Amino acid sequence: MDNLVYPIKFSPILKEKIWGGEKLKSLLNKKSDSTDVGESWEISDVEGEPSIVANGALKGKSLKSLLETYKQDLIGVQNYRIFKNKFPLLIKFIDAKEDLSIQLHPNDELAAKRHNSFGKTEMWYVMQADENSKLIIGFKDKVNPGNYLEHLESKTLPEILNTERVKSGDTFFIEVGRVHAIGAGVMLAEIQQTSDITYRVYDWKRVDAEGNERELHTELALDAIDFDMEDNFKVSYEKTKNESNEMVSCPYFTTQFLEVTETISKSNIHDSFLIYMCVEGEAAITANGISETLKTGETVLLPAATEDYQITAKQAKLLEVYV
Repeated sequence: MDNLVYPIKFSPILKEKIWGGEKLKSLLNKKSDSTDVGESWEISDVEGEPSIVANGALKGKSLKSLLETYKQDLIGVQNYRIFKNKFPLLIKFIDAKEDLSIQLHPNDELAAKRHNSFGKTEMWYVMQADENSKLIIGFKDKVNPGNYLEHLESKTLPEILNTERVKSGDTFFIEVGRVHAIGAGVMLAEIQQTSDITYRVYDWKRVDAEGNERELHTELALDAIDFDMEDNFKVSYEKTKNESNEMVSCPYFTTQFLEVTETISKSNIHDSFLIYMCVEGEAAITANGISETLKTGETVLLPAATEDYQITAKQAKLLEVYV
């Protein structure tokens, strides 16, 4: 068990995207020769895209093999009962140089039936935003399937969508069924269920290098959109220093904001792994006598078997995640 309990880092899985840019390299120090890196998958158990441990005694092993070996010691008794050898979260940093497609994600029921997958409830924490940059979340006014389809067919969908100007620290909870898009100039941390199922409904008439438009999922999306959602997506949260401040708590994950300015001692009181994403500054996390530095844009996993640990920083902002 001693082998398992330490702050585990994984090698980032970098994804080129038609809308990606260079902030993940220039601001978060991700290593790539590409000029259009859109995503850094920090912790992934998506089929065919497993995270590989980058440090310590377990270096070189995949997240999947850790789960198969350590089971509930890695993710918690209740989580292992529910998810078995499937890690429940996908953790990312995203850089949108251009607007992403307007999209939504199906709920668990639809995703299981159609794709043998989980749904994709997610949240965003804005790390950096260029001036006047924005997100698209939900509809401006009440919309029914009829007028939604009219706007889709006439390619005027953006006219009925709600936009939110954003700045660093802004946080949004994106439930399944809500239409959304990250706007140009926004870099953010994303926490989501382990799923790569996205229904793209509008793509700004964009074409790839070969002149082809990307596939749209109009039919699949229609019964996945929830037209009756409340506008409760903007998250307000406390920012008390050196304490965990709850941001989002849902059946799929809990995320807390933790600004550290000294050494704090913590105990894992949850029957769960803990993930720390450093969204600003630099911190050191020590568990089982093993210390790991966490810089802006880095992520660590503390196994569920971790009992007590310390976090030390002069100034760091972390997202603390568990299930």
